[in-house]
Amino acid sequence: MNLVFLAQRIREIRRKRGMTLEQLAERTQLTQSVLSKVENFRVTPSLPALSRIAGALGVTMADLVTGIGEKPRLVIVPSADRHVVERDRPRSDIVYYSLAACHHAKLMEPLLLDVPPGEPRKEALPHEGEEFIMVMKGTVELEYGDQRHRLSQGDCAYLDAAEPHRLINPGKTNASVLCVFSGDKGI
Repeated sequence: MNLVFLAQRIREIRRKRGMTLEQLAERTQLTQSVLSKVENFRVTPSLPALSRIAGALGVTMADLVTGIGEKPRLVIVPSADRHVVERDRPRSDIVYYSLAACHHAKLMEPLLLDVPPGEPRKEALPHEGEEFIMVMKGTVELEYGDQRHRLSQGDCAYLDAAEPHRLINPGKTNASVLCVFSGDKGI
């Protein structure tokens, strides 16, 4: 199941209904924290939880998952059609752009990250899978466990994402980072 697509669909329907996370939590008897993690594709909801979310949103489970298993052979995403993926708000100020949002059955998730100066994510976090990053513009520091690695334009890192990690921008302007992750969760 494409967790990013499911997360975006849940958030989109909730917002179209004018519902806050707090209201959805009350209706589903799930915590705001869990729902936030679902919408930020940090956790996959169980089937009972997904059923409660669907019911609270006034849709069927089929409405939430339709199209997730489809796998087009080719997806072209013009730069003007990139989708912003909300992640970790308010803990992170990084802007994530999905580079293949309309491909729902993918094995990897390509994202373009706009990393503002400073420590845009307040804490290093682990997730399942592997991650590849390439600095497209600027300089970032990759905090990986208890290590720090300075990466400049063109530098790459491939990592086991089970180790807590985050990006820090030591510069004065935004850095741009290509990030591709595999596994159930990301970044």
